[in-house]
Amino acid sequence: MTSIDPTPAVRDTQLPLARIRQGKIRDVYEVDADRLLLVATDRVSAFDVVMREPVPHKGAVLTQLTAWWLARMGDHVDHHLLSADANAIVAAVPVLAPHHALLVGRAMLVRRTTVYPVECVIRGFLSGSAWKEYQAGKQVGGQRLAAGLRESDRLDPAMFTPATKADHGHDENISVARMADLIGAAVTQKLERLTRLVYERGRALAAPQGILIADTKLEFGHVGGQVLLIDEVLTPDSSRFWPADDYTPGRGQASFDKQPLRDYLDAERQAGRWNGDAPAPPLPPAVVSATSARYLDAYQRLTGAPLAAAVGGPVSV
Repeated sequence: MTSIDPTPAVRDTQLPLARIRQGKIRDVYEVDADRLLLVATDRVSAFDVVMREPVPHKGAVLTQLTAWWLARMGDHVDHHLLSADANAIVAAVPVLAPHHALLVGRAMLVRRTTVYPVECVIRGFLSGSAWKEYQAGKQVGGQRLAAGLRESDRLDPAMFTPATKADHGHDENISVARMADLIGAAVTQKLERLTRLVYERGRALAAPQGILIADTKLEFGHVGGQVLLIDEVLTPDSSRFWPADDYTPGRGQASFDKQPLRDYLDAERQAGRWNGDAPAPPLPPAVVSATSARYLDAYQRLTGAPLAAAVGGPVSV
């Protein structure tokens, strides 16, 4: 593999392909009628605001961790990934050759699908928006739960709580019945089954590494009658990873994600220096560095190897 710049930080991309979508994190390019190129930038968002400062290595962590998981899901669920290796991508799409360095670590060549307009969320623990819903009415996503549960309590079995997709602002939690109205009962049942399969497979692999996967959200698409798992899979952006040795029900948990960023922004709001809307306040270098370190730590804990082993070059924060 080719080495990468030891301190990459990519906020925006410009490639000689038609860019058909720019999300909070990923730029999506059209390769042809059957394939797309997904490029995970180092953009970072919190409280639905995209920061001006990129977080080094974040895009590579999201991409390479997704590829790592998919390599372990192939026998269990079909997916859209064709390659996450820059050399193979350039060989398949020669026009990208001058941009090889940008692609290393952060690009995925994928099959093009028609995306189902729902987020498939599954929760193994009562946390985040689910905890807030439970406090308000002892239910989550229209599903009643027993009284007396605590924040971060384990949910057994895990709860499937879908949401509508939103490029901007919050996704909206919906009931399984509402999901069936949107995409059909048979498809809903299939996506719930696949979501449970991926989640259970994921947390079984994460447990020996000392990580609890509290919840995650997945996306699916379809092409030619085949349902495919798409986008990112079991990453710090799409999941809550908790250190198992620090897990204590009855409180919020530490997590391997952008918590240093959230803590900084919370402090800015409490001090009256930020009202919660864009633009966000400038991020101090220490916050950027600490956030990057969290992503790199999550990758190494889960895979057992540093990110450098996947991208073929040095990685420093």
